[in-house]
Amino acid sequence: MNQGLIPQRYARALYKVAVERNCQEQLYSLMTTLEAGFATNPDLDRTIGNPFIDDSVKNQLLLTAAGVEKGDDSVAVTTFVDFVKLLERNKRIAFMRAVALAYVAAYRRDRNISTVTVTSASPLDPEARRRLKEMIAAHIPQGGSMEYNENVDPDLIGGFTIAIDNTRLDASIKNELKQLRLKLLSN
Repeated sequence: MNQGLIPQRYARALYKVAVERNCQEQLYSLMTTLEAGFATNPDLDRTIGNPFIDDSVKNQLLLTAAGVEKGDDSVAVTTFVDFVKLLERNKRIAFMRAVALAYVAAYRRDRNISTVTVTSASPLDPEARRRLKEMIAAHIPQGGSMEYNENVDPDLIGGFTIAIDNTRLDASIKNELKQLRLKLLSN
């Protein structure tokens, strides 16, 4: 079976349960925190996928990475804990990162949320940030909202890049120099 299909199915089922329990927003927060944990710590993915590590250790790692605090018995946390136990019983715990990504995507799709990442060569001043956000908001589908992230990458030399979901605009000097180099080489 397609390994991308399994996490998608689990994520859809989890999202459906979250909607029924009216905790999809809190679960979204847990899943984004969990995904950030996977993104910043590549060893977490290897540990969760390691068949020689006890599942109880993996469960605790996932709860910690999701930011679940001891004693939190909210509906979202209970749902998350039950879901991790379900993955453990079904020998699918190694799919947790892919499930988290699929859940986040489903939530954003359902809520019409676009992810926007602006990367600039140096930190943006507040006025430039405000104008840029307004310009980007005008291109978000009507009724939608955006999750705005900002990064600094000095390698851009100047300018910026904007990524809106899967669309990318590159207005950096680094890109312009690259394009100029390609034109010179093709002549």
